[in-house]
Amino acid sequence: MSKITVNGFALLLVLFLGNSSGNYAAQSKQNNAESQPARRLDEGVTGTFQKMIVENGSVTMDLHLNRLKGISSIAARPVRLHFAAQANSFFTIVVFNDLLRGSEPGSVVLALQNSSPGGVNDPGYSLIAGLSASLKQLVIEKLPSDAAFDLVVRDGKTGFTFFNIEGHQYDYDPNAQSLSIKGGNLLVSQEFANALGRPSDAGAIVGNISIGTTMQPIEVRTIVNGEIQSAIMPPLRGLPDRSEAQAGATGAETPTLVAGPDVIVGDLPEMAQYGRNGSFVGLGIGTTSCNNGNQQLHWFALPNTDHPVIPQNFYRMSGGADNSDRFEQIGQSWLKHAFAALEDNACNFGCNTSGCTQGSNLCPGCSDPYGSSLNASQTGIGSRAWVNPFTGSFPSGANNHNGHSHTGTSHRVTIATSDLDPTQNPGGTYFAEAQYVTPHEYSWCQSHPGECNMYNNASYRRFNVNGGPNNFTFSGVGSTIPMQPANMTWTGATVSQVEPDPGNDGIWFMGYKVTNPSAGVWHYEYAVYNENLDRGIQSFNVPLIPGVNISNIGFHAPPQEPGWPNDGTQNNQGYSSTPWTGTQETGSITWNTETFAQNQNANAIRWGTLYNFRFDADRRRAPMRQSGTSRQARL
Repeated sequence: MSKITVNGFALLLVLFLGNSSGNYAAQSKQNNAESQPARRLDEGVTGTFQKMIVENGSVTMDLHLNRLKGISSIAARPVRLHFAAQANSFFTIVVFNDLLRGSEPGSVVLALQNSSPGGVNDPGYSLIAGLSASLKQLVIEKLPSDAAFDLVVRDGKTGFTFFNIEGHQYDYDPNAQSLSIKGGNLLVSQEFANALGRPSDAGAIVGNISIGTTMQPIEVRTIVNGEIQSAIMPPLRGLPDRSEAQAGATGAETPTLVAGPDVIVGDLPEMAQYGRNGSFVGLGIGTTSCNNGNQQLHWFALPNTDHPVIPQNFYRMSGGADNSDRFEQIGQSWLKHAFAALEDNACNFGCNTSGCTQGSNLCPGCSDPYGSSLNASQTGIGSRAWVNPFTGSFPSGANNHNGHSHTGTSHRVTIATSDLDPTQNPGGTYFAEAQYVTPHEYSWCQSHPGECNMYNNASYRRFNVNGGPNNFTFSGVGSTIPMQPANMTWTGATVSQVEPDPGNDGIWFMGYKVTNPSAGVWHYEYAVYNENLDRGIQSFNVPLIPGVNISNIGFHAPPQEPGWPNDGTQNNQGYSSTPWTGTQETGSITWNTETFAQNQNANAIRWGTLYNFRFDADRRRAPMRQSGTSRQARL
């Protein structure tokens, strides 16, 4: 785990480019705001919220028996098992205005159909005894978001886990009120592998699964201009009364909320691949936001500009003997524009809707889910260039997709397949990060000094990457780490937080790590992360001791989006991807990109991005010495 040093930072001279939202974009913002008047803040949102459970359905499993029995040959055709989904199974999904917003922990009870106790009708086929004995009592369980897998197949009576499910995608059809889950791989669980006497088979893919269900609503809320006009909750057995649930959630054990509105990323429940373009893939990361504050937080949908925007990032830790020498950002997305808060209690803060205008605000202690498919929906994603990440301001036309068409990666978390392929990155560890940036926190801070919550809006979670070379699946590992950026997980590194203009601009972080890969060689690795600083970082300097020999000077940055019409960059050209130039001079080594005056679209370290600088030296760093109000590391 990394260390954090809040006061001071180890090294350096850093120069800043212009504002990341840019003078050019600022001029366009004014024009767009005038041409597209925003709705009044009290208009709120209008729509229909539904919680739905399984009414009926079917499940199909295709099992490769040879694989299941540890036989490497897969020549035999797979065995197909058919199940019916038990009516009224509490496998719950959340839908708003016919869009799937997420799913909640629950299970589907399976009833074996048209199969013998051995599992198949074909002569000569038989399942492994343990699985065969459980065929008539299996369930598919949706696990909590901090579990390693989203779905598992279990014995409903004993709880024994046979298979983990990975690689699946949810698809909801609002016209038919049907939910399909396709493309799921059945992986042997560690518990099942141990019972088979083959522990090393854990994670082996032995089949696939598809699920098709008709859903029925158990709660329907109609919202007009942010006000609930009606709420219908059919009384189904096992469903707790909402008022009782809220009363329990807001009891004596409710956490103390901070002063003011405070949106945080409470959870990153899942992520998935949604497209490919050449040697790049486009991903989406699911997010659950929570209001950690005691004031309602504005959530007015576009064209109103008082709502959060949601960037998503992806990182890899790799290199060295323990695969932790480097921490690099390998992907970034544009921004999902939030709409229609659903007022759940996923963070267990005690959702309190009393006196709160629901839907157009995220009420104190409440949560709002966005599935990865929604965060990857390209027409709902706007450019980062329009947004001032400290004030949260942006124009009403910040999500304008006129004049261009999309590829499979456009605006999504775009990553080179070579950065994900497990065969090319053995031992690499991956982390997803999301951030919520909102103008309401800044405006509240201006009118309520001391109640400023703009610095804790990023959270991260580790994910395993499987598949390749062109199609990948992802499974969460452990819990989401809230209110910290992903660079804080860099093993063995020292990370320093810097606030260059307190009260007027955001923060950035400088992380560094020194390793000794071979005798007489010391590797210096730096990771500079801009969380919400509107000014882009343009130059990075490391002072050197006279006589030190430097080699293997390197630089790394994540891919940039190409230019798009209406993207907020100068002349819609997109941000440059030109690598920074590293230059060694007497007493220092400096990397830099163009200045703002030279190129407003220069490849600066803009908000929500992390850049790396590295080199090897023939001696260790001498003790840090102080110069003026900053601190410099001497080599």
